[in-house]
Amino acid sequence: MINRQALAKYCTDYLDVNQFDDYCPNGLQIEGCTEINNIISGVSANLDLIERAIDEKADALFVHHGFFWKNEAANIVGIKRNRIAQLLAHNINLFAYHLPLDAHTEVGNNIELAKKLGIQNPTPIGKTLVWQGEVNTSLVDFSQTVSQALDRAPLVFGDDNKQLKRITWCTGGAQSYIKHAIDVNADIFLTGEVSEQIPAISKENDIAFIAAGHHATERYGVQALCQHLSDKFDLKHQFIDIDNQV
Repeated sequence: MINRQALAKYCTDYLDVNQFDDYCPNGLQIEGCTEINNIISGVSANLDLIERAIDEKADALFVHHGFFWKNEAANIVGIKRNRIAQLLAHNINLFAYHLPLDAHTEVGNNIELAKKLGIQNPTPIGKTLVWQGEVNTSLVDFSQTVSQALDRAPLVFGDDNKQLKRITWCTGGAQSYIKHAIDVNADIFLTGEVSEQIPAISKENDIAFIAAGHHATERYGVQALCQHLSDKFDLKHQFIDIDNQV
């Protein structure tokens, strides 16, 4: 068991939260009970996940996608009101970590995805959120690896027979970051989503592209973080995956 504020401070320090200029507040977003023993992790703080956390009698819910995003209406109405009301009614703390959880070199989304896909020598590209590493396979075989590891068929652009050595990736909605992959002469860029212009950019720069799912590529960081917290503070932890085809 750990005090709420002590847990929040530990996560702020461990994830180096203060170095990020993010699109949302990172850390404790909704205050619940003071002492925490039972934590639930999930990708996004939607009502389905909150209701599962209630069923499991969670003290805290940890997510990658929380509330209070920049440029959205600040009013606590509609679905936001319903979600927050449920958390408050059941005294559940909500912790959310966005960019800090993408970037972290031990439990982040990018490093955890590299482990899932068997990518060797993973490392960030400078100060960007994009990572690079090594594989030794063809595009068609790597696509199959992605499909099996993430349990969903990815969207793939490129020649099936293209040989892949240098791979670059960034989880989530990072399709515009393909420019970083091009800059380092990567053979392939993998992310969660795709935009209309990406197939042409991929073809004209002779770089393969895989959109493996925003949700699917970001299931692993929050799990790893909460497993770390569970081990360090002797907390009960369960990951709950709310199905999302995007």
